[in-house]
Amino acid sequence: MKIALSGLLNLEVTTRTRGFPIPYYPIDYPFFGVNLYPGGVGYNLAKALKTLGDEVDLYSLIGDDDAGKLIREELERIGISSSQILPILPQTPMSSVLYDEAGKRQIYCDLKDIQDRSYTFEETQIAKADFVIATNINFSRGLLPIARKLGKTIATDVHVLRDPDDAYNRDFMMAADILFLSDEGIEGNPENFIRELEERYHNRIIVLGRGAEGSFMYERVSDSFTYQQAYHFGEVKNTVGAGDSFFAAFIHFYALGEKPREALTLASAFAAIKVCADGASNGFVSEEDVRRALAGVRR
Repeated sequence: MKIALSGLLNLEVTTRTRGFPIPYYPIDYPFFGVNLYPGGVGYNLAKALKTLGDEVDLYSLIGDDDAGKLIREELERIGISSSQILPILPQTPMSSVLYDEAGKRQIYCDLKDIQDRSYTFEETQIAKADFVIATNINFSRGLLPIARKLGKTIATDVHVLRDPDDAYNRDFMMAADILFLSDEGIEGNPENFIRELEERYHNRIIVLGRGAEGSFMYERVSDSFTYQQAYHFGEVKNTVGAGDSFFAAFIHFYALGEKPREALTLASAFAAIKVCADGASNGFVSEEDVRRALAGVRR
């Protein structure tokens, strides 16, 4: 499956903490608990999709600096071309992620000036894709009208959403056939919140991630909700990037032709395996490994 993906790339430092809130102390020694990885939603999704067997055309912006060079080298190493990644920023975005063993996390994301930049997408390139993922970074907005014109299925993840009329995410929600979000910003009944989204944007599928409580999905064609439990395949080491892995796996399996409910189940298994590894872009496994793990819990 060939997937056009527009998303953020950054360099990410992850730090294991004793817990939240963090009391003040001048120094701590979390041995093997501080790590540096290429990251960002674009990187996480691209690596997950590649591991699952998809061909990924990745579109992004980085700086012409050491951080950008490291990201490009790592992408090429895992078999993802950096030819559509433009080194036009003064600095590559960076993030610092604090996380604890309970799965809580606090992220500091320094986007530099990427939100003030645009990307010129070529229609001839997007036409080659079987599926389009436009993550909710500003420069992805230019991808939306092209993908709609070409009749491509569009998926996006708006992450934490508190208001169905959210101005920043409105373009993405209006364009999305498949819409993902987290329950972290929702107050009140989440099913009512999802129905409000569907009434405004008429998305084909809406999936709400709920962390350790699983997820549920709304399908417009049947006007129905499906609840999906969270799986456990070992000790949870780091939940950073779990939502990205869940989103990527759903798109992979759905694009392959799986029914939405089966794609949701397989994606849940993929994410559960991923969180047993440290780092937002680590712990991805093959499609065969996902099906094998799921077969074990279905017996």
